[in-house]
Amino acid sequence: MAQSINPSPGSSGTSRFAATPLGLSDPALFRGFSYIGGRWTAGAKSKTFAVSNPADGSHLGDVASLSADDSRLAVDAAQQAFGVWSKLLPQQRSKILRRWFELMLEHADDLARIMVLEQGKPVSEARGEIDYAASFIEFFAEEARRPNIESVTSHLPDAEVEVWREPVGVAALITPWNFPSAMLTRKAAAALAAGCTVVAHPSAETPYSALALAELAERAGFPAGAFNVVTGVAATVVAPWMEDRRVRAVSFTGSTEIGRLLYRQSADTVKRLVLELGGHAPFILFADADLDQAVEEAVKAKFATSGQDCLGANRFLVERSVYDAFCAAFTQATAKLSVGVGMDDPDIGPLMNEKAVAKQEEHVRDALAKGARLLTGGKRHAAGPLFFEPTALADVPADAAIMHEETFGPVAAIAAFDTEEEALTRANDTEYGLVAYLHTQDPRRIYRASRALQFGMVAVNRTKVTGAPIPFGGMKQSGLEREGSRLGMEAFTEVKYVCRDWA
Repeated sequence: MAQSINPSPGSSGTSRFAATPLGLSDPALFRGFSYIGGRWTAGAKSKTFAVSNPADGSHLGDVASLSADDSRLAVDAAQQAFGVWSKLLPQQRSKILRRWFELMLEHADDLARIMVLEQGKPVSEARGEIDYAASFIEFFAEEARRPNIESVTSHLPDAEVEVWREPVGVAALITPWNFPSAMLTRKAAAALAAGCTVVAHPSAETPYSALALAELAERAGFPAGAFNVVTGVAATVVAPWMEDRRVRAVSFTGSTEIGRLLYRQSADTVKRLVLELGGHAPFILFADADLDQAVEEAVKAKFATSGQDCLGANRFLVERSVYDAFCAAFTQATAKLSVGVGMDDPDIGPLMNEKAVAKQEEHVRDALAKGARLLTGGKRHAAGPLFFEPTALADVPADAAIMHEETFGPVAAIAAFDTEEEALTRANDTEYGLVAYLHTQDPRRIYRASRALQFGMVAVNRTKVTGAPIPFGGMKQSGLEREGSRLGMEAFTEVKYVCRDWA
């Protein structure tokens, strides 16, 4: 049986989860155990893994690394809790979700600080993510109250027809390191609002944000087992969930490669799948656009989260008549971006790991070798080993790796185009289809291009488009289904048709 405790602040268990000088107002939010069945557990084998601050490599703490058997216990707990949670009145589920939302806002500064220290993003971005993450809980707390029975005009005499939506059961959620709070709440709030129970696996690089949310979920009053967080090696934790028939839905945010693997693994048990995978966003600028605004939005689209964002613009396609002007203005803006540690609130923080930095170097080197021009940046930054200079490349040829692969870092690739058809063809020339950015003042072109772009989301003359009420997701190999909006609950519900004979 898994070793477990349920420590309170100041208890003997505190040293296992809070003995680091993080400067938190509420140290109990810094947890090192997994959370299963309403209890904090180190797992049967009490193994751990280290978590470090990407800004300076300092050791933040050790987190429980659970076994496959422990992971199965989480499903046991969720399955048992499903009978309780799914039978609550929608208003009761809504009230508990609402309290979780309120607790997130009450502890927003601590949650943001934890995120900065384990993920590295600038503190203003981290604070914004906490608000964003909380907004999903607030939204789905309201959606939980919506009627789930639809009356349908009967096609049969002496019969009454209804369509019900019922929760599918246990939902497995697998979240990434770049948005460690928002990706969890966007999935969990929808599943819980639908009446499902949850087993969640956060990235091993950023587990503390998820565990802090589990602490707040406990305080909000979720029944034991309704919300479980299992930390450890992804393959070890997730594999039992993919094999388990009781896990009826899987929601994953991460790479297309891992998404394909989960797709295959889900086949034997025919699970519901929500996949939010890679992106390779084009930023298309026509000559009639407001150039100053376009440059400002281009910087946002490229460098938010230090470029570590699936929505990040990767390819900048600029109409030739304004190409030089855009390159000059974008280069000037890029060169002014500050780089530093997250708590100093720079524009650019560290990348997550050495592999990410090496990819920036590889893409820059490849583009230059194939004829691109370096406008600014192009190398590691003096701030530390995981920092990379904000970089702009011009005249990047179509065969450069950066024009086909997601960079996931602060490197922008710019190329010119001559016609609308060429721009749209090049924009669509990718296996990905998450988001596209379009800048033009011509309403007819806006309509044509928005229709032609093979992307799940199109941002016109702006960058920020996401939020709780909108359906987030992509086409092609950028994923399946949608998150957020009322559509975000669909994967966590089954449709049941009831035909009653009144004869």
